[in-house]
Amino acid sequence: MSVLAAIAVLAVLILVHELGHFIAARSQGIYVNRFSLGFGPVIWKYQGSETEYAIRAFPLGGFVGFPDDDPDSDIPPHDPNLLRNRPILDRAIVISAGVIANLVFAYLLLVGQVSVVGVGQASQPGVLIQQLAPDTSSVATNAGLKPGDVILAADQKQFGTALQEIDAFREIIKNNPGKSIQLDVVRGDQKLSVNVVPEAKSSGGTIGIGLSPNGKVERRRITNPVAALNAGATEFQRIVTLTFKGFGQLITNFGETASQVAGPVKIVEIGANIAQNDTGSLFFFAALISINLAIINILPLPALDGGQLAFLLIEGVRGKPIPNRIQEGVMQTGLMLLLGLGIFLIVKETTQLTTQLEWVQKLFQ
Repeated sequence: MSVLAAIAVLAVLILVHELGHFIAARSQGIYVNRFSLGFGPVIWKYQGSETEYAIRAFPLGGFVGFPDDDPDSDIPPHDPNLLRNRPILDRAIVISAGVIANLVFAYLLLVGQVSVVGVGQASQPGVLIQQLAPDTSSVATNAGLKPGDVILAADQKQFGTALQEIDAFREIIKNNPGKSIQLDVVRGDQKLSVNVVPEAKSSGGTIGIGLSPNGKVERRRITNPVAALNAGATEFQRIVTLTFKGFGQLITNFGETASQVAGPVKIVEIGANIAQNDTGSLFFFAALISINLAIINILPLPALDGGQLAFLLIEGVRGKPIPNRIQEGVMQTGLMLLLGLGIFLIVKETTQLTTQLEWVQKLFQ
C-alpha cells in the first residue's frame, strides 16, 4: 500500500500540472481535444463535447492535446481559437500554467501540513551529533566532539527546537570554510566551548558529523489561519531556495552530484518509505516533488514547458515564429534525450533495488 500511496502522490501532482494547462486554455476559449493522465494503453476514456478524457496504464506522466496539428480535426486551420493562432501572451499563459499550478498546489500542501498534520519540533533545543565521520582525521574528531554531544549555538547563533535548525547549522559550516567557528556544546552535565575550522570542499565547508534533532520529534498544529499561511509561505520559500541551490550545485559540481539525481523508481521508493514510516510527511513529500516538477519544467530545455516559452520569446523578438520543422526537430531531439535519461534512471534504480532485495533475501536465508 505504501508504494501505491507514493505512486498516487506522483499521479496527483501530474494531474495538477496538466489541469493547469487545461484550465488556462479552456478559460480563454482555446480548443483542447485531449486530456490524458498517464501514458501507454488507454484503460478508460470519456468523450466530452470538445475533449476526450483518458486514463492510461502508466500514471507517471500525462498530456493536454490540442487540435492544431491533428490531421483528423475538422476545425479550420485559421480558426482564432486554435492555440497556434492566439497572441503570444495567451499561449505563454497556457504553457506556464502547469508550472504555476504545481507551485500553488505545493504551497497549499505546506499550509495543510502545518495546520492539519502539524509542524515537527524537537522536544529539546539544540542539534544532536548523531555520529562522526569514520575518518579519524576529520575536523570534528580533532576538535574533540563526540556522538551524543548537543550543539546549542554556533558562531553566536542559538539553536531552538525547530527541525530547520539542522539546516541552519549546516549552512554556517558550509559558508565558512577555513574560518574558526565557536560552538557551544553540552555533553551530559558539562558545558563546553569548542572551536572548529571547517575543511574546504568543492561544495563548501565540512567538519565530518551526522546530525539529528535533539530529543523526540513531536508535531504541533498551527490552528491560527493567518499563522498557518505564514508558516506555509516560509517553508515554501525555504524549499524553493534549497531546490535552486541543488540545481546550481548539479551544474557547478556535476561530477559529484550527478549520482544523486533520482528517477521515478527512486522517487517512488522514497515516497513509499515515507508513507510506511511517517504518513503525515506525505504532504511535505508531495510539496517537495511538486516544486521540483515545476522548476524542472520551467527550464529552457526542449520538450519542456520552458523550451516552448523560449520559442515564444524568440518569436516575440523576431516578430514571427520559428519554422515548424525546426521547432519539431528540436522538440523531438529533446524528447528523445529526456526519454533516454528517464529509461536510464529507471533501469539503474530498478537494478539497484533488485540487488538490495536479493541481498536482504540472502541475509534472512
